[in-house]
Formats: sequence, structure tokens, C-alpha cells
Amino acid sequence: MFKVKVTEIEKYNDSLFRFKTEKPDTFKFIPGEFTMIGLPDTKLFRAYSMVNGPADDYLEFLSVIVQDGPLTSKLQHIKIGDEIVVAPKTTGTLLVDSLHQDRNLWMLATGTGIAPFVSLCRDASTYVKFNRIFLCHTVRTKSDLAYYQYFLTLTTTLPMLQYYPTVTREDFANRGRITDLIKSGAVYKTLETEELDPEKDSVMLCGGPEFNKEMIAYLTDKNWTVGSKNEPGNFVYEKAFAA
Repeated sequence: MFKVKVTEIEKYNDSLFRFKTEKPDTFKFIPGEFTMIGLPDTKLFRAYSMVNGPADDYLEFLSVIVQDGPLTSKLQHIKIGDEIVVAPKTTGTLLVDSLHQDRNLWMLATGTGIAPFVSLCRDASTYVKFNRIFLCHTVRTKSDLAYYQYFLTLTTTLPMLQYYPTVTREDFANRGRITDLIKSGAVYKTLETEELDPEKDSVMLCGGPEFNKEMIAYLTDKNWTVGSKNEPGNFVYEKAFAA
């Protein structure tokens, strides 16, 4: 286990924040993977996707705050200079090498499911492997749109990346659940692109259990296949977070 110091904290609202820590020299991961983190005074660990890119000299994590949560109720009080514990082992199924490449990549997230996609978008190799990238993120309120300004800025320098944030409980340019907006076709109209096609697109899913369940059923009903390291397919989802 690594003990690392917290170097930066940003609170989005009362239930969402991100933080950076030191990065051990031997800590390696593939974009899209997660690890287990905890606090020095507890043996409780939870899975967190890395938000930073693999070449960055820091680690970054995005966390919800659950007031009675065993870990996050304590994690929310960390300060710069405090230590957290990071497991050296990384894993995950949100890997671009598990997908068919040389096509369009759709990243569909809800809530903190955006975290692994930020990491993927911070890795230069992602842009070499796909033609266009569409990042869709659904949250309840605008303040829940972690990395909103980051992606608005990034898309101005990377035309192949398009960002489609949606909000369900406030007035916003894109209003509603991404699942509904895909089924209605509204997302394609806004992005000026064609409907999802298993022959032309690859999809990554990361969100709450109901979102994952609904999108997995939607795709499999249309003959999309789940990819793996051994046999790439046209969609993947984070299996550790899907149940």
C-alpha cells in the first residue's frame, strides 16, 4: 500500500469533490482503470477510477460525499497535506484495447462515472485509435458536472472530441437522461451525427447500476457485443460498478 499526501482539493457542491495526491514512482495504470483507496486510520477501502492521465506526475480522484458513508463521510474532511492510502494494484474493464478501433468512440457516463473518461481523454493515444470521440455526461444539476469547464476548453483545441453534458433537474441546454436522449435521437441531432451503429461505433459505459442495466440491454438487443482483452467487441462497461 502507498501512503500519499493530498496536494489539491476542489469542492463542486455539498455532495461532490475532486482531489489530487502525490503519485508514487512505481504506480502504473492503463487509462480507464481503477484502484482501491482509503484512509490511514481505517481498513475500509473503496474503488476509485483514476482521473489523471497515465503520464501525469500526480494522482487525481473524483468522489461523491455520502454523509453516513463509511469512507466518504471521513474522506470529505481531508485537507491539503493529509495522507490517504492507495493500493498499488489497478484493474478495470473500461479499456480501449477491448474495443474495435478505427471508428467513432462514444463515452456515456452518469455522475462520477465521468472519472475514467477524463483519464482516457487526457491520454494522447486515445485520439490516435479512434476517428471521432463523443463524451456524454448526465447529472442531476449543473454543479454536478465535474470537469465541465475543462471539457468546454478541451473541445476548442481538439475538434475530433465533442462534449454533450445533460442535466435532469434544472433548466439546461441539454435536458434529460442520456438514455432517453439516445432513444429519442435528440443527441444525434445536437451533435450532428448519425445514430449509433455497431459497425461504425464503439461504446463505453460507466454510471449507476440502473443506467448500466438499461444501456447494456439497449445495446445487446441491437446485436452489440461486449469486448474483452482477449476478444475486442463494440462496447464495454465497468463490470465492477455495474451490479
